[in-house]
Order: sequence, then structure tokens, then C-alpha cells
Amino acid sequence: MPAHGHTAGYSLVEWLLPALALLAAAGAYLLLTRRACRRHPARGWSRWRTAGFLSGTVLLAVALLPPVAPFAHEDFRGHMVQHMLIGMYAPLAFVLAAPVTLLLRALPAVRGRQLTAVLHSPPARVIAHPAVALALSTGSLAVLYFTPLYNAAMGDPTAHWLLHTHFLLSGCLFAHVIAGPDPAPSRPGVPARLVCLGVAIAAHAVIAQLMYGGFWVDIHAPIDQVQAGAEIMYYGGDIAELLLAAALVATWRPGHPRTARRAAAAPRGASAPA
Repeated sequence: MPAHGHTAGYSLVEWLLPALALLAAAGAYLLLTRRACRRHPARGWSRWRTAGFLSGTVLLAVALLPPVAPFAHEDFRGHMVQHMLIGMYAPLAFVLAAPVTLLLRALPAVRGRQLTAVLHSPPARVIAHPAVALALSTGSLAVLYFTPLYNAAMGDPTAHWLLHTHFLLSGCLFAHVIAGPDPAPSRPGVPARLVCLGVAIAAHAVIAQLMYGGFWVDIHAPIDQVQAGAEIMYYGGDIAELLLAAALVATWRPGHPRTARRAAAAPRGASAPA
């Protein structure tokens, strides 16, 4: 398998770099939390949000550091475990930590307005569209495993890290579109998000089943490893998507839009329902 040479070339420095980056990310989040609490002491910041971000950092550390990372370079099963952690589980934890909301609370008013303008810009709305998020997160799996891309990435350290980055960013984008607590001006209603999540679940299942059966896959690995990796993708993906569905239900506030419409339609001087 072409990944063996890649593994042998890894040095201690290459393992330390992601560890230091993760420590820096966790430190930056905690610093922003402190600033937000100082600027808005009455509102504070949820400890559950902080725990979510730190949990995502731990999940990424498990995926990117020994023993999982060397195993992922040598065995397709390890690669799939790594993919699940980087592309599905860690992103959900990061998104539930509401980093954009935290940043808006910690930044000065001028910087906050600039960030809000970026979030409302046309490019941001296009990127945050459910169809785009679905194509980047789930659709890219077919490109990865049904073309020579996977084998090429495993043989090139730079391409491999770019693949990790894609998994993480696309996973965060999809989790944000479906159930993120951060502001999302172009986010559709709950029915559309449920449909998008259902398509992702079906696509994951189909790709995993095709992989298990050996149809159209282009993966240079023993058959037993590919089949075991397909099972990890099938069941691990189901669990992650159920957690995402639970997050959608937990962050859903069905009464707010209706109440706002009634209040807007009510005559002046009339009291809105509590």
C-alpha cells in the first residue's frame, strides 16, 4: 500500500505540529470566552459550549496523533476511523460550541459589524447553502473513493493534510447548516434541513455499501480492510448523523417565527402573547 512509505517518513516534529495547533486553538477559544464574559458579564458564556469546543479538540487530537494516525497510514480501517473523527464527530462538537457567536461577543463593536457583513455577503450565503454544504461534505466522498484521488493523497503528505483540512471544514459547514447555533442568514427552515440530512444519510449508506461490495471503488488496500472500513463508515456515519439530528431538534425553536409574525401583525398598543 502506498501509505507505508509515508508513515515511515514521519518525524516527531510532524506529530508535534498538529498537537501545538490544537493547543493554540483551545487556548484561543478560552481567551475569547474570558473576553466575552468581561464585555458582557451579565450574559456570561455557557460552559457547555466551552466543553463542546474542548471535546472537538480532543477528538481531533485522537485522530491526528498516535496511535490512530500511524494506524490510518498503514490500514484502511484506521483511515476510516480518522475520517469519521475529523469529518463528522469533531465538526459537530465545534459547531455546537458556537464559535462565531463567541467571536461576535468578544470583538469590539466595529469589528463585530464587519464580521456580520461578511456573514451576510453573497459568497457566504452561497457557501452556507445546504446543497453546497452537502456536495462538499458528502458528495466529495464519492470523488475520493471512486477515483484515484484516495491513493494519490495517501502517497503525498501535503495532499493528505489537505484532505484532512477538507474533511474538517466541510464537516463543520454541513453541521452548521443543519443544526448550528451560530447566526446563519441564509439557513432554510427545518423541513428543508431534514431533507438535506436525509439525503446525506442515504448517500453515506450507498457509498458504504458500494465500497463493501467492491463496486467502482479505487482503493489500494486488502479487501478485508476495505470491507471493514465500509462497515465503520456505515455504522459510524449513522451514529454521527443521529447526533446531528438530535442537535437539530435541541436547537429548534419552532415558536419564535410564529410569535414574531403575530406581534408584527398585531395593532399598535396590543400586547403580544407571552
